Amino acid sequence: MGNTYIGLLRGINVSGQKKIKMAELRDVLEEIGLKNVKTYIQSGNIVFNSERTDQNKLQETIATSIRKHFGFDVPTLVIQDEDIKQILETNPFSGEGEANKLYYVLLKNAPKEDLVKEFNQLHFENEGHHITDKCVYLLCKNGYGKAKLNNNVVEKKLKVEATTRNQKTMLKLLEMASG
Repeated sequence: MGNTYIGLLRGINVSGQKKIKMAELRDVLEEIGLKNVKTYIQSGNIVFNSERTDQNKLQETIATSIRKHFGFDVPTLVIQDEDIKQILETNPFSGEGEANKLYYVLLKNAPKEDLVKEFNQLHFENEGHHITDKCVYLLCKNGYGKAKLNNNVVEKKLKVEATTRNQKTMLKLLEMASG
């Protein structure tokens, strides 16, 4: 059975860009040896098992197979269900309002300390943030759609690849991973 992982693809099936059918994606990933591949909604959330333990290698393998099969590059992040659990449990904003205001910008690499310091000087009205090595927690009081602080800003300022998920998706992925 192997370890349970969660794969997060960035920027697929958004406004007609980088279209991938989930059934086809599942087939492609099973062909490269991933087991029990399940997807959640169309935005690139995958739960799977693998004997492999190197998350970076898994990321590369998934990204390469998507490039070969679908013909475009998709930033790919692979994390373990334990990581998601820990990220959810340590959210500094979890007591501050409705779940639909909580967002998680999951980072591929830990950001450099000086960039974190600079970032922490920024102020966004009606938005809170907290940076760790794996995640930038966002509290978007007016919703993510209107937020000035988003995935692109985080990537640009912290110089790391990232992908964002909301509270509902994070909880669902954890549930699917433990199912």
